[in-house]
Amino acid sequence: MLRIFIADDHPIVREGLKQIIAKTSDMTVVGEASDGQELLEKVRGHSIDVILLDISMPGRSGLDVLKQLKTQWPKMRLLVLSQHPEDRYALRVLRAGAAGYMTKESASEQLITAIRKVAAGGKYVSPSLAETLATELDDPGDKPPHASLSDREYEVMRMMAEGKSVSEIGEELSLSVKTISTYRTRILSKMNMTKNADIIHYGIRYGLIETTAAPSHPKKSPRKA
Repeated sequence: MLRIFIADDHPIVREGLKQIIAKTSDMTVVGEASDGQELLEKVRGHSIDVILLDISMPGRSGLDVLKQLKTQWPKMRLLVLSQHPEDRYALRVLRAGAAGYMTKESASEQLITAIRKVAAGGKYVSPSLAETLATELDDPGDKPPHASLSDREYEVMRMMAEGKSVSEIGEELSLSVKTISTYRTRILSKMNMTKNADIIHYGIRYGLIETTAAPSHPKKSPRKA
């Protein structure tokens, strides 16, 4: 019997995943958490085969939690389920130690297959992600500017691209305004930019944010004749 732990901040998502898993006879959900800190506390008391991890939970960065789990339990098998398209986070979570990455949209059809593959010691990626990985191996030097950012810098950069202020980002990531300002300075320097508007335009250009998340600008009043 495969023992599954679910970490996601949305109760309806956790319930949906439990219903999918309940349809199989060789898997059972042994616990669940709604944020990274709760996950880290609860895994100590469970024997777990696979953790289903959302990397966009409140509080600590999902990437930070993933790295800590792999540091403390190197053999832990982690399958990341995210609302973000593969091109935004997949490569980073795989480098951080995840055994697989899938979008929540594909979970209803692929979840059981992915869990079994990850539990058996394999890696789970979609065909399109596998092609991206192969391309990176063929031409590792051809990378966009944001590839040079650390995981935390990348996370802050995406939130900046969504139009969030330094204080909003700090509150969401449980970090001080001073720390976020330091990250902002590093990001602008590494990406050879000078202002937040550059980050917003970059995020839209590279599809790093939902276009609906991009900040709206007030329309100018028509000029009088």
